[in-house]
Amino acid sequence: MASITDPNTLLNGSDSQPTLDADFGCADTMTLDNYTFPKERLKKILSDSTKTPLVLVSCGSFSPPTNLHLRMFEEAADYCEFETDFEVVGGFFSPVGDAYKKAGLASAHHRINMARIAVRDSSDWISVDPWEPLHKEYLPTVKVLDHFDYELNEVMGGIETYTGEKRRIHVALLAGADLIQTMSTPGVWAWEDLYRILGHYGAFILERSGTDIDDALLSLQQWRDNIRVIPQLIKNDVSSTKIRLFRKRGKSIRYYIPDKVVDYIYEHGLYQEDDKKQSEKGKEKASGDSTPSGSSEIATAS
Repeated sequence: MASITDPNTLLNGSDSQPTLDADFGCADTMTLDNYTFPKERLKKILSDSTKTPLVLVSCGSFSPPTNLHLRMFEEAADYCEFETDFEVVGGFFSPVGDAYKKAGLASAHHRINMARIAVRDSSDWISVDPWEPLHKEYLPTVKVLDHFDYELNEVMGGIETYTGEKRRIHVALLAGADLIQTMSTPGVWAWEDLYRILGHYGAFILERSGTDIDDALLSLQQWRDNIRVIPQLIKNDVSSTKIRLFRKRGKSIRYYIPDKVVDYIYEHGLYQEDDKKQSEKGKEKASGDSTPSGSSEIATAS
């Protein structure tokens, strides 16, 4: 049996979530030219024809993905089943591309692999779409949601009901309360992007410890009906930032994130260096070789 952290395991053999042909051995070889939309885990037929089919898309760094990221999908699925007229037919992680330049951001191929590991054995309906991180340029969230809408409804033609008719799939953003807080902050999001994200797609927002979601919603009242707040019944404030901090301090990160993702992080030596070491390494390179000062070699922690 292949190693649990072998990238080939993620794309070949008995992997229950194939997203590329077996010829493409690891995330390093992915390009937009060989990209295929990962539709294998989507429901094939709508169970309840009276409901609106829904796909949840979570955009973010996922550096690394945590159990809270996974739990967010489950919370949203329960909320939709009991509180709305939506039927969830699929869910997707869409990791941000390397051009985002966020502190603590592991390379795209590592984050794609970690997200795939996280969902591979733990879920039968959550997938990882590499389309966004395969782009060299930064993609606004609205373009990512447009991509899903196109793939699901224009290319696939929606989802079938038991009567054989095709039903259009609604796409919505799934995020934590901290995202809504940024959306309510003037100048952070383009107005036209907010108008389409919240006005057309809508959002499912999971409550998060330390975030005043009611305050954040005050400036977003015109889209209030499209912003569905999901109560976090069991408080969980695990974050990727805290995981990276624990890792840099040499502390255990096990049981905060999926075990096999922990193994992957240890195997590839991710998130070990602190700000000072990263900065000193960058200065040494700048003075000792041709690497220019201020290049991407110099990283900061979030």
